Amino acid sequence: MIISASRRTDLPAYYSDWLYERLRQGEVLVRNPMNPRRVSRVSLRPEDVDGIVFWTKNPAPMLGRLAQLDGYAYYFQFTLTAYGPDVEPHVQTKEKTAECAFKRLSEAIGPGRVVWRYDPIFLSEGYTFDDHLRSFAALAQRLQGYSDTCVISFLDFYRGTAKHMAGLGLNPFLPARQEAMAAALAEIAGAYGFSLESCAEQLELAQYGIRHGRCIDPERLGRILRCPLRPEKEKNQRPACGCAPSVDIGAYDTCPGGCLYCYADHGRTRAARCDPASPLLLDTLGPRDIVSDRKPCTLRETQLRWEQL
Repeated sequence: MIISASRRTDLPAYYSDWLYERLRQGEVLVRNPMNPRRVSRVSLRPEDVDGIVFWTKNPAPMLGRLAQLDGYAYYFQFTLTAYGPDVEPHVQTKEKTAECAFKRLSEAIGPGRVVWRYDPIFLSEGYTFDDHLRSFAALAQRLQGYSDTCVISFLDFYRGTAKHMAGLGLNPFLPARQEAMAAALAEIAGAYGFSLESCAEQLELAQYGIRHGRCIDPERLGRILRCPLRPEKEKNQRPACGCAPSVDIGAYDTCPGGCLYCYADHGRTRAARCDPASPLLLDTLGPRDIVSDRKPCTLRETQLRWEQL
C-alpha cells in the first residue's frame, strides 16, 4: 500500500505535527470524499506501507524531524513555480523559504527523493510564454544537483478553476503552443541535469525526451525500498494519469495556500487549526459515521518474475 500525503492538501506545510503523530500512532482515519459518513481506518505501520509520497510547496516544518520517517520508503513531490502571490497568495516567498527548504531537504535525503514540479503551466497577461522560460531556467540553474527529475503539466479546468482565475487575464494555450513550450523546457532542463516528465498529459512529447510520468511512481519507491513494486495503474484517476494505486490521507478544502488553480479547493476551505491527537484531519467522528478498516494491499514483488528465472 502506497500512502499519498497528499493530493488534497499540503500536509507537510500546514499539518506536519498531525502527520508525524499519525505516523507515530500507526493509523489515520480518512473520510470518503463522495460519502463523508463512510470513514476508512488506514494503517500507517511501516510493515503495511510500501512507501509514502509527500506533496508540498514547503516542507520546512518537517525538516527537523525527518528521523521519525526512518523505516519508511518515501520521497517528496515539491512544487516550485514562477507564480507570485496573485496566483499563490499564501505560499511562502520562494527565494527566502521554499527554495532554501528544497535544498535543505535534498541535502538531508538525497536528490533522488525530491521531485521538482513546475506545474500547472498557464499563460496570462502576467505570465507569458517567455516569462515561463526565463523563470524555469533561473529555477533550474539554482536547483541544479538538488533533484534529478522535473514534472510539468498544463492547466486543467476543474470545477471552480475558471471562476477563481477569472481576474488573471488567461490567454489561449492550444496544444501546438503547449508542445512548443514543452520542447523549450526540455532543452533547458537537460542543460541543468534534469529529466523532464509530464503529468497526466495527453500530449505525446517523447520526441523531446519527455516521458509520461507517474507522480505515484512504483519504480522510484522500489529503488528506495530496495524491493521492486508491481507497476500497476490507479483505476480511479484520469485516463492519462499513470500513477500507481495509493491511499490519500488528506482532505479537500483544508489547504490554506489558496492557490487559484487548485482543484482541491472548492471555496470552502477551513481554518488550519488542527488537533494532532485527532485521527481525522480537522474533524471528529460523529454518531452517524461508519468506520471500516482498509485492508493493506502490498505492491511488493517478493518473488522473482518468470522472465527473471
